[in-house]
Amino acid sequence: MNSLQSAREKISAGERLTRDELLALYAENDLLYLAESARRVKESKTGRKVFYVVNRHVNLTNVCSANCPLCAYQCRSGDDNRAFTLELDDVEKILTDAANVNGLSEIHIVSSLHPTKNFSYYVDAVKLVKKILPRVAVNAFTPVEIVNFAKISGMSVAEVLGELIAAGVTSLAGGGAEILSDRVRQIICPKKCTADEWLEVMRTAHSLNLPTNASMLYGHVETIEERVDHLLTLRQLQDETGGFVAMMLFPFHPSNTQLGSRFNLRRVGSWEDLKMLALTRLALDNFVHVKAFWVMLTLPIAQLALSFGADDLDGTLGEEKIIHAAGAQSSPSITRSQLETLIAETGYIPTERDSFYREV
Repeated sequence: MNSLQSAREKISAGERLTRDELLALYAENDLLYLAESARRVKESKTGRKVFYVVNRHVNLTNVCSANCPLCAYQCRSGDDNRAFTLELDDVEKILTDAANVNGLSEIHIVSSLHPTKNFSYYVDAVKLVKKILPRVAVNAFTPVEIVNFAKISGMSVAEVLGELIAAGVTSLAGGGAEILSDRVRQIICPKKCTADEWLEVMRTAHSLNLPTNASMLYGHVETIEERVDHLLTLRQLQDETGGFVAMMLFPFHPSNTQLGSRFNLRRVGSWEDLKMLALTRLALDNFVHVKAFWVMLTLPIAQLALSFGADDLDGTLGEEKIIHAAGAQSSPSITRSQLETLIAETGYIPTERDSFYREV
């Protein structure tokens, strides 16, 4: 029996897929079959519900020492045209405004690797959230940032996470994974943490009962094999810890990036987006939730993704700077009503949630 035949038999039986079987499904390119299969898995886990959260993104700074070729958001200190760094007074104003949002349940904080801000700045920002919005969850910082905090503070990763938890962080963001291959990372983000460091931060967070999200950035210099290996690495860690809450896919937006110019890259198409989302749902059999992040996919493709295994459209955001710096054309925010309409049109049940998928 070849890998494609065994893959189809295992999907029918609800059994775990191997690397070769996932690669065979990708190569077959049968989008409708992948959609039907992924949709069946999604509905076995969350039924007819599709989730969203009322949240607010806060990007503290775009000044970064990493200067990654993949990133259009970061800039160097002294770039008077683009650089910004929020001081705590600025953060307080954003949070005070956010307090007026009906039903707000999550503040999402990610930034860059600022060359001079110390760890206490980030801790104080989290404390400010809990002071102004004490009942709101704080989904904050990626493993890349956590590794940097450990470096600039002289603390261990566990100590950094412990201090952030004490300040009010309730879950870690899943960004910065890109592709968990050091071959790829040496090209696209050579100054970021290694694949093993990213995984170890997540493993440590889970050991401290701090839930996290996971992600993958695809459509640049990685191979299909590296994409599948990335998914299987996440699956293995989830087997070990059970600490991942949701998976999110990020198609690479090459506009305004050094990487895009260097390799003459173009944004992959919607066929690839939907195929990868369905394949991810089939590969990650131990993840309950897979997000269709509408900011990166666009609203029409995110809506379609609900028939390709996604069970979550993420949230209202309020503001988003990182992806838009790379040329994303979507709005930086959306209303609860718009999200509910998008979900209802697909025949699924709009379900508002908090950071931990408790229904609101």
